[in-house]
Amino acid sequence: MAVALIVDDEVDLCRLMQMTLKRMDIDARIAYDLATAHSLLAEQTFDFCLTDLRLPDGSGLDIVKQISQHHPNTPVAVITAHGNMDLAIEALKLGAFDFVNKPLELPRLRQLVENALKAAADANAQTTASTPPDLFAGKLIGQSAAILQLKNTIQKLARSQAPVFLWGESGTGKEVVARLIHELSPRSQASFVAVNCGAIPAELMESEFFGHKKGSFTGATTDKDGLFQQANGGTLFLDEVADLPLAMQVKLLRAIQEKKVRPIGGTQEVAVDIRLLSATHKNLARLVEAGEFRQDLYYRIHVIEVRLPSLNQRSDDILLLATHFLAQIYTDWQLDTQPVLTDAAKRALLNHRYLGNVRELRNILERAVTLADSAVIDVTHLQLTPMELAANQDADDHPTNQHNTSKHDTSKHTIDKQDTDQQLTDSQLSTAPPAMPTPTDSKPSPQATVSTRYQQTAFNPTIQLTPNTLAAGTASPTSPAPTLQNTHDDPAPSQLGQQAHQTDEPTDVFAALSGVPLTDDGLPSEGLEAYLLQQERQLIIAALNQSGGNKTQAAKLLNMSFRSLRYRMKKLGLESDGDDD
Repeated sequence: MAVALIVDDEVDLCRLMQMTLKRMDIDARIAYDLATAHSLLAEQTFDFCLTDLRLPDGSGLDIVKQISQHHPNTPVAVITAHGNMDLAIEALKLGAFDFVNKPLELPRLRQLVENALKAAADANAQTTASTPPDLFAGKLIGQSAAILQLKNTIQKLARSQAPVFLWGESGTGKEVVARLIHELSPRSQASFVAVNCGAIPAELMESEFFGHKKGSFTGATTDKDGLFQQANGGTLFLDEVADLPLAMQVKLLRAIQEKKVRPIGGTQEVAVDIRLLSATHKNLARLVEAGEFRQDLYYRIHVIEVRLPSLNQRSDDILLLATHFLAQIYTDWQLDTQPVLTDAAKRALLNHRYLGNVRELRNILERAVTLADSAVIDVTHLQLTPMELAANQDADDHPTNQHNTSKHDTSKHTIDKQDTDQQLTDSQLSTAPPAMPTPTDSKPSPQATVSTRYQQTAFNPTIQLTPNTLAAGTASPTSPAPTLQNTHDDPAPSQLGQQAHQTDEPTDVFAALSGVPLTDDGLPSEGLEAYLLQQERQLIIAALNQSGGNKTQAAKLLNMSFRSLRYRMKKLGLESDGDDD
């Protein structure tokens, strides 16, 4: 029979928990103060501990510290009242397994105890095993110091229920690490639900996360479970969490804190039990400072931070990863002979600077296998042209960018392994990789025919859009920032795709817009909302005319998704339900 330790000064609550655990075939010892708890821990070993954070003679955090240091295989959970979430988060950082809120809900208590006992059993099994199994075989490849440390961290985090925040460059394997944390945790038998927060249109986020009831809105023909319900009992992984709109951040915060969600159109909240993992390639702390990410949500998801090393920081693993990927390609592509690298190709891979990290390495090898005439891959098949050189060459080929660029000596971009290791410090993990240059054939033809349905709508034709080719949070020395330009002349809508000439800044902030009446004070007479809608309408129409009526290209010009553009067009009366590209 398992034995649990309950530490709380509320007699009735302790008896309730003791009876609940007895029904689960668990014997419970009770301590009403910190001193008694320390004495019991010195006398015997417990399978599980549940402690209040506020005790008559001290803090439950002392219990968490003692168990974490002297009994690492014993899970300890904390009981916290509403309003004491900061203490609960501090307990998680000190090694607590999970927390439960007062007033205590028995189903939540039983679920927590079951997870804790399973975690304790797994930890004891690994400790007593004579030859511990390789838990990361074929999943997290590498033997460098950085990867060995990461593997050790993953094993520790798997035993906890604390929220984990993964921070690393694009292509470093954030989802791989998140999935490993789930697979090694007591929740491994339940669902692992991964979602890219940047890929969901803002207007659909609430339905996607929390679900909806039949008839709650047009198109809701059946009940639908949201991502929280789908991950119930398992793990929810929020990738690119920095891309969440502020309005959705508020709703997500409550769901995480209360562990309850309310579907759209529903009248009752639904309890959910999830382990939350999140990740981004952006510096979330800087976004908080800039007011682009809520501070309270940041502290809820940023309990434990794990920084993933870039491939340039773990160069000892490059050839090991290359061998692994080539073996995968051999199997997946059903090749007759397994590809092998020449010594020259190995040296080239070791000296290459990987801006796309592990993902870039795999793409290089897939391309090389495709180009090679035999199973032998030489350096010529790798085509390792530095991305920096490609970006500079692209900028030099475009006269409009010449004022921001200069000819660079190619020797500047030949970085040896030692220099790379020195340059890529931990502080640079927050820097997004430079964006690839926009292909020259992606721009619409200036002579493209403009749809008449957009020509018929009044707008200011002097607005000229420039596509945004930069990733969020990045800057490029070779590409101008996205701009809105005013032309000297007043060209026809069909000429909007041609290069515009900038004029001096207008003295009136509303002078760039037509059709918006102003008061004597220079403010929009119909109010701010009407002004903003008119501005949005004119920019969308300008983009549509510039793209020749192609909504997909117009969405790219406006740096938004196609679905978001369709939604805004319908809202502004620019598109009917039957319109399409």
